[in-house]
Formats: sequence, structure tokens, C-alpha cells
Amino acid sequence: MSGCLFCKIISKEIPAEIVYEDEDVLAFKDIKPAAPIHILIVPKRHIPTIIDVDDNILIGKIHRIAVEIAEKNNIASSGFRIVCNCNRHGGQEVYHLHFHLIGGRVMNWPPG
Repeated sequence: MSGCLFCKIISKEIPAEIVYEDEDVLAFKDIKPAAPIHILIVPKRHIPTIIDVDDNILIGKIHRIAVEIAEKNNIASSGFRIVCNCNRHGGQEVYHLHFHLIGGRVMNWPPG
């Protein structure tokens, strides 16, 4: 998708602070962090929303990567949150599937 912000980050047209990359997934620091650790984890293949997912293996892989990143950032044992917003009412701003890995502070519920 030529106009997609995350596709441009994946293709390195737009710079990002990348913390993980393999053939299927890219993870990078959020530019507006909601917590000390706030990393976006995205599939390299353009998938607009969680509703459009047709690959459960990819989603499982993303969750394993999130745990690995949490461990590397020393937030696995204290706790973290994985968030996937869907569509406008769900708070999705970029229509490329992405998961927020958020931690490094106490998370409240409801999130606000």
C-alpha cells in the first residue's frame, strides 16, 4: 500500500528505531510512547485490521516476538500489555495491523 505509514517504515522509506526484524515481522519504538516501553509490532505484509487476518500462525509468531521483546526490556516478570486497536471506534489510527507492546509502569484498568 503506497500511502501506508507502516508500509513506508517497513520499506525503510521512513526511518524508525527498529528493535526487531525478520522476514515476516518488524518491531519499532512508538514515536508517541504511552509508557517507558512502547513498541509497535507489525506484520510486513499489509493487513488493514485484525478483522482481515487470515494467518493465525503469523499472529502467534507476533505474540511470541512480543514476549521476547518484553524479556529483553526487563518487563516480562513485572508485566506488560499487548493492545490491538480495530477500526475507528476501537482507536485504530493507522490501517495496517499492529500490536502495541506497552510496559515499564503500572497499567490501570479500564485503560482510559
